[in-house]
Amino acid sequence: MSEPAEPAPPPLDDPLYAALGEGVSGTAGRVVVGLNWTLVEGPEGVGLAHTEARGTGGCDGLPEPGEYAGCDLAELARLTASDNIFERSIALAAINAHHNRWDLEGEAVNGLDLVEPRGEKTVVIGRFPDLDERLPGAAGIERKPGPGNYPEAAAETLLPAAEHVLITAATLVNGSLPRLLELGCEAFVVLVGPSVPLAPVLFDFGVDAASGFVVIDTGAALRTVMEGGAVQALKRHGRYVTVTK
Repeated sequence: MSEPAEPAPPPLDDPLYAALGEGVSGTAGRVVVGLNWTLVEGPEGVGLAHTEARGTGGCDGLPEPGEYAGCDLAELARLTASDNIFERSIALAAINAHHNRWDLEGEAVNGLDLVEPRGEKTVVIGRFPDLDERLPGAAGIERKPGPGNYPEAAAETLLPAAEHVLITAATLVNGSLPRLLELGCEAFVVLVGPSVPLAPVLFDFGVDAASGFVVIDTGAALRTVMEGGAVQALKRHGRYVTVTK
């Protein structure tokens, strides 16, 4: 007997998402919902967003397959209010296709390097490579915690006392980011991952540094997403860009 599906996260109706969608313009080219990443091609850039895991309550397919390409990016961006988890990934990828432009300027640094190791005063939300070496003693919080990590509920007590906070951009897709930013409002907060929209409006909501990804080779990135590639496979098709408050 298969395990019951996890409930789908609620629509992304926090003001943060409306703010990210303001000013989005242009028409979507190709739209791909891959195993790990969702990609939307815009006229001035390519947007990526984390694809929610199969087996969640929203894994019933997309309501309008074949109809997303050719839509206005602004129309797709409004799908953050959709009940379908995959439409919400399309919405965030469309937002990123507008903000993460090919010509965007920023620091070519990894956002992980901006966070300082301060024991459990440094809090990490999500799973990052080589974390123990980079930030020894940091308090790690995960949805499915492994050995030495805290469950999601620990954010309520750990984040208000934190000095440095590192947050995976997957929290944008699952809707947990606004609450995490509220809890960590006294800390230096870095948002990291290909799903990060490199938009200054994030600074108005408590982000101090946004470290995302700008696609350079659209065709190669598209093939990588279609074939189920993860972050490592995408890296060679673009560049890391970090913008700070």
